[in-house]
Amino acid sequence: MSAVAVSLTPVCAVEAIPLEGGVAALVDGSAVAVFRSFEGEVFALSNVDPFSGASVLSRGIVGSRGDAPVVSSPMYKQAFDLRTGACLDDVAVRVTSYDVAVVDGVVHVGPAREVA
Repeated sequence: MSAVAVSLTPVCAVEAIPLEGGVAALVDGSAVAVFRSFEGEVFALSNVDPFSGASVLSRGIVGSRGDAPVVSSPMYKQAFDLRTGACLDDVAVRVTSYDVAVVDGVVHVGPAREVA
């Protein structure tokens, strides 16, 4: 059995992300939005709003819908599940989600997750 090396890109200190807020980062050439929930969980999604094409999701409203942590786009207000990138307002739409880890207080973003 061989191990596969996973590339993680350091983005910022976890404390630099406001609770219920987000920051934008460039990770391997992709615009990524990194969010921190009220509970302190960290998530990463594509920063591009698929409805407008604008790179704005990091400036969206972070909260929850039912049990799902979400970001609502600042453009047209569609909500995206922070865990999966699925749009809760249009099941046919999703944004890319990324692996994320906090190591010694620094947020690291990994590769895009495969859609099941």
